[in-house]
Amino acid sequence: MKRLLATAAVAVLLLAGEAYSQPRTKKADFRRNAVPELLRDNILVDAVQAMEDGRLEEAIGSLEKLAASDPANDAAFYYLGLANLYARNLEEARDALKKAAALDPGNYWYKDRLALACSMLGEDDLTIATYEELLREFPKKNEIYFNLVNLYLKNDRTEEALAAMDQIETVFGKNEQVTSTRYNILLRQDKPKEALQTLLDYNSEFSSPTILTMIGDYEMAEYKDTSALSRYMEALDLQGDYMPAVLGAAEVYRIRKDYPEYFSYLGRFISDEATQASTKAQYLGMLMSRIDSRFINNCRPQLDSIHDRLVACHPTDSVALSTAGSYYYATDRKVKSESLFRRNLKANPRSLNAVSTCAQFLSERKDWTGITELCDSVLGYMPGDPGILDLKTYACYQMKDYEGIIANCNEILGRFASDTARTKPALATLGDAYYEMGKVKEAFKAYDQALKIDPGYVPVLNNYAWYLAMQKKNLKKAAAMSRKTIEKEPDNPTYLDTYGWILHLQGKDKDARTYFKHAMLYGGREDPTCLRHFATVLDALGETDLAKVYRSQAESREAREATSE
Repeated sequence: MKRLLATAAVAVLLLAGEAYSQPRTKKADFRRNAVPELLRDNILVDAVQAMEDGRLEEAIGSLEKLAASDPANDAAFYYLGLANLYARNLEEARDALKKAAALDPGNYWYKDRLALACSMLGEDDLTIATYEELLREFPKKNEIYFNLVNLYLKNDRTEEALAAMDQIETVFGKNEQVTSTRYNILLRQDKPKEALQTLLDYNSEFSSPTILTMIGDYEMAEYKDTSALSRYMEALDLQGDYMPAVLGAAEVYRIRKDYPEYFSYLGRFISDEATQASTKAQYLGMLMSRIDSRFINNCRPQLDSIHDRLVACHPTDSVALSTAGSYYYATDRKVKSESLFRRNLKANPRSLNAVSTCAQFLSERKDWTGITELCDSVLGYMPGDPGILDLKTYACYQMKDYEGIIANCNEILGRFASDTARTKPALATLGDAYYEMGKVKEAFKAYDQALKIDPGYVPVLNNYAWYLAMQKKNLKKAAAMSRKTIEKEPDNPTYLDTYGWILHLQGKDKDARTYFKHAMLYGGREDPTCLRHFATVLDALGETDLAKVYRSQAESREAREATSE
């Protein structure tokens, strides 16, 4: 079902121009306080102009002064409410609009915007009460009914929603929207037979490809494919290019394994220029997740043709190109896949979808140089983009390009100095890179800066502790830091390994054994380093036979990893 009520944030923007166009109602008995009438009107006009120009603080300031000096000026409160809505000062907006509606109870727009403000605040009861009051005063405003239905359903008041649908039919008569909404409400109430009857009753009076297709979809869900196909064909007789019916018919033929007819109808759907590429891509993604390899192998020419048609219909659309590229990659046509990803990037250089799909392709090929070149090209017109810098850092890490990592981290630190969510991981990565280069002093300085921001930042605590342990220096400090990591993440095998090894270095092998045993239960057996450490601890405790077992497991794991590389 289509959404019947725009989201609050979008609604504000959509209603902005409409709100400005509504004439202000002047009250005959305006009280004239310290501000003369002509000046008051000029202040209001200037404030509205400031609001239209996006100078919201200026508009709000002027309107607050005007409302304070002339408390009977409903228009001042109304526009003050609107300005606060656009500035997302929702409580102030609601309060100002309440005053405007109280001053002029018969003004539709005042109450309508009040309901919007209440809705954005999540005050559903007050929103519903306001809309119900509006409906009593303006029974011909059909959008109020649908707003109410949406709110009733949000609050699981389905009976009231159905009652509202009855009122709509009484006032405006039956239509597709009312029928489909009633159908979905009844389904929500787990009344499928009544829901279907709603569609059938409408279909007996009116000809509608929409309702016929909904009946077909219902019958498909009941495994009545013959009846469903009849409904889809009847819908197409009424409107030959009604794509939901075309796709419904295609699905019937797919289930029947009548693949010539299936691909014929699917081709019509994919080639329809009026249907969004994202809708087509969503269907093809669902199809590829459902079908097995035999279907792909037997119908590869047809599937190729479908994806080629998608690209032909939407030659520069990022979703279409990435969908086709992913298909060819999944079916082991890497050259064509790369061509489509590159084409997508060229057509949509600022699209994160285009960048990410191309980067994923390059990553799976372990083309780290290609990723850095991709990132550099994107950073040329999106300088400092944090996601791209992170991606480049990852590629540099794979190439052991520590100078590149340091440069990326320093750029993040320079551009996002006040954003701790960005600076913490950047400092952690910076410290790691410095340590790998042998610059221990610089590494520990970066770690200290990260911990100054967040003393409990476990990635830094673990690495800092590990590197201190590797140097066999300041083991007491290392143990204290490592202890914090396992207190926060007691089942993390990496952190357990670090702490266990530090305990070993301190001569506390019995304690270390406890933590390594725990690590083995939570993934430690997959890590050759952790296995070797445990074997060393067991040797120190005289458990040499068990130590041989874990050392052997470490060697086997290392051999498998070497083979996979």
